[in-house]
Amino acid sequence: MKQYDVIVVGGGFSGAAAAIAAARRGMEVLLIEKSNCFGGAAVNCLVNPFMYYWTNDPATKKPIYLCNGIFREILTELTAMKAMPENSSAFHEEYLKLILQRMILKENVHVLFHTYLTGVRMDNGKVKSVLVSNKEGPGEYAARYFIDCTGDGDLAVLAGYPYHLGREKDHLCQPMTLCFRVAGVDLKAFEKSYDSINPLYQQFQREGKIKNPRENILVFENVVNGVLHFNSTRIVRKNPVSGEEKTQAELEAREQVFELFHFLRENIDGFQHSQLLSTAMEIGVRESRMIEGEYLLTQEDLVACTKFEDGVVCGNYDIDIHNPEGSGTSHYYFKDGEYYTIPYRCLVPKGSRNLLVAGRCISSTHEAQASYRIMPICCCLGEAAGIAAAFCGNSAADIMDIDIPRYREELRARQLLI
Repeated sequence: MKQYDVIVVGGGFSGAAAAIAAARRGMEVLLIEKSNCFGGAAVNCLVNPFMYYWTNDPATKKPIYLCNGIFREILTELTAMKAMPENSSAFHEEYLKLILQRMILKENVHVLFHTYLTGVRMDNGKVKSVLVSNKEGPGEYAARYFIDCTGDGDLAVLAGYPYHLGREKDHLCQPMTLCFRVAGVDLKAFEKSYDSINPLYQQFQREGKIKNPRENILVFENVVNGVLHFNSTRIVRKNPVSGEEKTQAELEAREQVFELFHFLRENIDGFQHSQLLSTAMEIGVRESRMIEGEYLLTQEDLVACTKFEDGVVCGNYDIDIHNPEGSGTSHYYFKDGEYYTIPYRCLVPKGSRNLLVAGRCISSTHEAQASYRIMPICCCLGEAAGIAAAFCGNSAADIMDIDIPRYREELRARQLLI
């Protein structure tokens, strides 16, 4: 059985960044991904565009970018390949797949696609190896350090570390959404009719013609001419880490897609000759498991714009909570110049010696997770975890024994901390 320095499970933004960051610092890295490409929610769930990853300087009104490092490298490549229009946060996910692939292979990361995590072996309080399954059958891979970037905390849970699901009072999670694209839209006519969409949609809801509980239709531009992107289906009261319930969510969401598409084509000017272009290959999950870490990040920490002594990345996306039970979305917006940091301890499962967690499943409350769950912040969390694994690997230290001041110097050099 081959021994790696670092094994990363999950090839989304956090996993890709973790693998790149660790490999750049001399670690031999294995990256395990269940699909056929890198990019996670952006490519499998069509999550687009990037949500706000900057704040405006109160004095100059110029943007202060909070998510940098590898995420900034990705943006630069997307722009160079004309896959992200100027002054836009929308991007072409096919180019994103290629960019991440090139960045990962450049660092000589060993990659396994179409491979599922099935188990974990522990030894003396450490993760010894991961058990996987693919077309070859069962397999096992060992490492000195592991980074869980599955989004659902799969590796941490299989290793026996504690976690919680959704909000505290009832364990309900934010709704799941199946994103979809519509082509052949007359964009000029759509712009003129835009203001009429939601009043008519809400009227149809009152009349029982629309079953979707979401309060409005959320539509974004797309980089392909004549195509619009919809983040508008809403599946509530389903457990994202239950095989049965996630299956039901996919089935229900597909019906909602066609309900919305026919509403648009039959009632809204600009959609008369449109066609349903695509739905995501996988329903998007906003929230599921969150580990119980060495620190629990709270809404109060975020609202206070707390700067932790072991902070690793910055964020200020609004506390954006889609109602887990039905209609409605609540927001808490940060003022210009305000931001918080996320402490390193939130990446460390309680009692862990060689396992870190990055992405939307770090240690936090339901409310705090609603802010940091976006892809730019998850990318930076992954990079921070990869750097930490390399720091520990160079001294054979347990992950809580990391030299925080030196580590944070490196994060500042990468502009993960500003």
